[in-house]
Amino acid sequence: MKYAIIPVTPFEQNCSLIWCEETHQAAVVDPGGDLDRILEAADTRNLELKKILVTHAHIDHAGGVGELARTRGLTIEGPHQEDLFWITGMSEQGRMFGFSGAEIFEPDRWLEQGDQVSVGNQVLDVHHCPGHTPGHVVFFHPVDKLAIVGDVLFRGSIGRTDFPRGNYDTLIRSIREHLLPLGDDVAFIAGHGPMSTIGLERRTNPFLN
Repeated sequence: MKYAIIPVTPFEQNCSLIWCEETHQAAVVDPGGDLDRILEAADTRNLELKKILVTHAHIDHAGGVGELARTRGLTIEGPHQEDLFWITGMSEQGRMFGFSGAEIFEPDRWLEQGDQVSVGNQVLDVHHCPGHTPGHVVFFHPVDKLAIVGDVLFRGSIGRTDFPRGNYDTLIRSIREHLLPLGDDVAFIAGHGPMSTIGLERRTNPFLN
């Protein structure tokens, strides 16, 4: 599975474009905004966009989901249904954080722990990792040992838990029960900032020691 990281929105959120080399079918993970930048990245690689994957429904990750799905005829998979209240409050989020044009959307498929999603011939495992938001999910590609973790874990830090229905203890439990067992050699794309590995965070992240 190939990927490209496309920082979007004033929050510099790491939108990911992932695709299957065999089929050239692709998915956009967390299109928070700047859709022209995302579409250009897909077009320059001659990719066929098929779906949108959503880790969680904060506006910097999901603000462009509705428009992209509507204009390109893409299906939406994720997040977990516990994030519905964030989706229905998308307009309020926009006013709060200065985003315009964010649309409420309805996922074609809510995701649960143990589900899988496909992109062409590539299959990713779904881990429900609440704490930052109650419906946050992580996508893991076991063949390439790559995880897309949204705002659960960062290089040297963890996601905020002071938003509605966030919980620090729940977030730490999600990391310990779902991310650390993936293996130290697993690389991950965080929702903001640089990539890291599970091993590096296990050894050096102050929130995990």
